[in-house]
Amino acid sequence: MRATEVASAVRSGRISAAEVVEAHLERIAAVNPAVNAVTALLAGSARSAAADLDRRRAAGEEPGPLAGVAFTVKENIDIAGVPTTHGVPRFRDNVADADAPPVARLRAAGAIPIGHTNMPDLTIGGSTRSQLFGETVNPWGTIRDPGATSGGDGAAVAAGMAAIGLGNDSGGSVRGPALCCGVTALNPSYGRFPMEHRVGGRDPALASQLFPKDGPIARSVGDLRAAFEVLAGTDSRDPRAVPAPLDGPAPTGPVRVAVTADPGGLGVDPRVRAEIERAAGVLSDAGYAVEERDVPALPEALHCYGKLITTEFGLSWPRIRPLLTDDSARHMELSLRRQPPVSLPDYVRATADRHRITSDWLRFLAHYPLVLGPVSTEPPGDVDGQPDEEQFLRFALAARLCTVTSFVGVPAVAVPTGVSGGVPMGVQVIGRPFREDLCLTAAGAIEAALGTLTPVG
Repeated sequence: MRATEVASAVRSGRISAAEVVEAHLERIAAVNPAVNAVTALLAGSARSAAADLDRRRAAGEEPGPLAGVAFTVKENIDIAGVPTTHGVPRFRDNVADADAPPVARLRAAGAIPIGHTNMPDLTIGGSTRSQLFGETVNPWGTIRDPGATSGGDGAAVAAGMAAIGLGNDSGGSVRGPALCCGVTALNPSYGRFPMEHRVGGRDPALASQLFPKDGPIARSVGDLRAAFEVLAGTDSRDPRAVPAPLDGPAPTGPVRVAVTADPGGLGVDPRVRAEIERAAGVLSDAGYAVEERDVPALPEALHCYGKLITTEFGLSWPRIRPLLTDDSARHMELSLRRQPPVSLPDYVRATADRHRITSDWLRFLAHYPLVLGPVSTEPPGDVDGQPDEEQFLRFALAARLCTVTSFVGVPAVAVPTGVSGGVPMGVQVIGRPFREDLCLTAAGAIEAALGTLTPVG
């Protein structure tokens, strides 16, 4: 059942929250041994929360818009009373004092956390593999990789172990799992959702404030919208979050869509281009004004993003590196080799460049409120062993549209479009800041025409 269907059934009393939790625990018991997505099963607290919700509903209390919906949470997001391990032994006993803001908001809406999910060590790495919990496997069975650092939530949602997964994305880490696992995901606008991203009590530096954003993964666009409406808002723990309205002004005419199958002209696989064209045709048939256009300032954005990330990580790398294995450190070491940390004057100039590039994007989006493009310019697939430097660069460039949209802080929705050779395919719809509503509506039109692909396994 979709999250919205579960909530409706629990709210009406057709099923109990306790039944929902038991069904998900049974599914996890059946599927997780093979998929290895859920790292900490919260059976006791989930049953207790479900019983409490059922009592309150029976007493006539409002159970919330996501009543009884089971959700998973990435290992770097706090759940009260549960270790936030980040996948490494150093934080094995790092028990959270309180829910992170998005967990608290979902819980207040009646949703029930049912487990933590796997991620790479400290979110550093190209696959969902951690020292503490091993490798998560894509439930489709045709490829092993569940995609990017929120692959545990992508796999859990695709396999039916949860209706919603809560991950985070700083360059494609909820959109990549959505693509690889055949589900949907929302990377929100900068400042849309309140977050808590301290690691070991340390506050995040500038790049870690600007780029990572918590976001939901679900099996339908309607479920994404329901989660979005709950997660949006402010919290005193996060000064970035703003009280923007959920919906902007209604369009007065056909919404213009810039279609970019090959961002920056750096190459795109023909199978990916075909999916972009399919989705563009759907939007055109739905009344959107579709036009082929490339996005602005892509090379400059990628270069600037790299400078900010590696300079920030370079300062803390001597402290972080001992927590990692050689395999889990390789991804960042390749990043540092490709773009070495820069001097303080160059770093300050990079912050100014980001301001200019973001302005370029806002002017572009003033004319094209939506952009349709690939999550990756290569289809989902696997690599044998650890990638070499050439493969690393290829994978990074394939996800370039994810990187640049994280860099400028605009929202994007990843949505599946079909299956090719047994592997799920998809696209993303990008919009103006705080116009998630337009992105979700367009993604919903694509889903309505092309269907949903999960649960699988």
